[in-house]
Amino acid sequence: MNIVISTLNSKYIHSSLSIRYLRSYCINSFDNIKLMEFTINQNTEYITGEIFKQAPDVLAFSCYIWNIEKTLEICERLKIVRPQTKIILGGPEVSFDGDELLRKYDFIDFIIYGEGEETFKELLHYLYEGIKDYENIKGLIFRKDKVIVINNPRPLISNLDIIPSPYEGDLNEFKDKIVYFESSRGCPFNCQFCLSSTIKGVRYFSLDRVKEDLLKLIKAGVKQVKFVDRTFNAKKDYALEIMRFIMTQNVKNINFHFEVTAHLLDDEMLDFLKFVPEGLFQFEIGVQSTNDKTLEAISRKTDFDKLSKVVRKIKSYNNIHQHLDLIAGLPYEDYNSFKKSFNDVYNLQPDMLQLGFLKLLKGSGLRRDREKYGFKFLDKPPYEVLENDYINYGEMLKLKSIEDLLEKYSNNSRSFENSLKYVIKNYYQTPFDFFEDFSSYWEKHKLDSISHSKVSLYRIFYDYYFDRINKNIEIFRELLKYDFLLNNKTSNLPEFMKSDKKIDDRNIIHKFLQNELYVNKYLKEFVNIPAKRIINKVHFEIFTFDILDFMKNNFEIDKVLYKESIVLFKYNEDKKVFNKVTVYNVTEDIEK
Repeated sequence: MNIVISTLNSKYIHSSLSIRYLRSYCINSFDNIKLMEFTINQNTEYITGEIFKQAPDVLAFSCYIWNIEKTLEICERLKIVRPQTKIILGGPEVSFDGDELLRKYDFIDFIIYGEGEETFKELLHYLYEGIKDYENIKGLIFRKDKVIVINNPRPLISNLDIIPSPYEGDLNEFKDKIVYFESSRGCPFNCQFCLSSTIKGVRYFSLDRVKEDLLKLIKAGVKQVKFVDRTFNAKKDYALEIMRFIMTQNVKNINFHFEVTAHLLDDEMLDFLKFVPEGLFQFEIGVQSTNDKTLEAISRKTDFDKLSKVVRKIKSYNNIHQHLDLIAGLPYEDYNSFKKSFNDVYNLQPDMLQLGFLKLLKGSGLRRDREKYGFKFLDKPPYEVLENDYINYGEMLKLKSIEDLLEKYSNNSRSFENSLKYVIKNYYQTPFDFFEDFSSYWEKHKLDSISHSKVSLYRIFYDYYFDRINKNIEIFRELLKYDFLLNNKTSNLPEFMKSDKKIDDRNIIHKFLQNELYVNKYLKEFVNIPAKRIINKVHFEIFTFDILDFMKNNFEIDKVLYKESIVLFKYNEDKKVFNKVTVYNVTEDIEK
């Protein structure tokens, strides 16, 4: 029996955990199982053809909001040309209305709802043996004499360790990819927008199992291990042991992403996090809203004061990338309330502020209560709310525009960090006011209708500043230039950033780089290396004022020192996502 298990990932760099669990759970009983991963960006006919070439007797698809429509089209095509193939769908996108899907699409043979490993294996045995008494398979939806039958639900697997590792054999396919990983299933919270609220309690893999699997991925050289645990730090000692283990492996060039609840991070955990190597860990922290009535409506328990203290504490360590999440469209969150939530979170200065829009997922509490809050949405993936009783569609469109600029300017590898801080601090009451005004500028000039290079974003920001603010233009231009050099591995400045002030005599630079005193002071890694080899790793730039001192003084205009400064930018040749270019004010030493 030829068995194909497939899914469509959202990006090539991603990999699917669910289909690997299904294979690992069944491989000892059925050795002819083939995994076939595609992406939603690939041609539908191509995907169908590749699966058809395998001549599958059984085809199983893992279904999510991003792939369900294309998955259904592929299944329909395949059923037409190969009607004998049994088609099985599973996953969150078919677990809550499987009977409706079977009524609507006759090319689907079975739907597995809930946790899938045991149900899938049992169904394969029935198909292999030719047994058609499917009523005994828990967690299955099927047709019997044109009647849709929904079997009793499957109890959850209590001992997760009985699921064989999904990371066996040749793991070269994972190299430089994002690999999803779970150490637990379930969530201690009951957030009404999330599907995890449909399952009570948390189950954990043993620490030995987690460590064993992590070691395999570390050796495979993956790009990122993304834990899908809904609250990784729900059990503190367990989470600490996993993070300690990762640190003992002296991991290089791999990042570990965790979803954590910040107000649960106590002093012991914070003291530990202080010593995590820079860039090793990344935290995603769901705030969603700072409106108390909204949080109560979605059953979200958040102590924002405690969360704020924790986020600021971790930020002070300068070693862990923090992503904070907000959701627009929640109950009781009108435009002004969302503005406050945005400002509350933005002022914590996370590395990334992810602004999402509420999706009424099948099975979620908010979808059940859609009439209570007046949710209006298109009932097709991704089920995004267009408006509700508290925020209208026009206001949601404004937030969409703000979200786009937030991604381009604030979340874009911090490429505009200092120029943004300067503008917001000196010319706007709140961060939201700036982004709102900036978005109106984009709309007025129809900038949202065309694509832009990274360099062009700097020019647009400069033109906007000149048009809307038009004060202290030289200060802003120099800050923009500083941001550009800090975040781009090139010293080739855009034309509008260039000034007449430059170090014309390259001998000055060579003499500086030949001076052992200066190399030891600023460039220790280049000791005993000839200046001609160092010069391509560094850049010297003249600024019209002491820019580093200006930033140190929190961008206060009355404290700007209008004295030329020479800044040394030291590029890290092995620069990683979270590393910064190192900078020094070398004015005095150059003058010597």
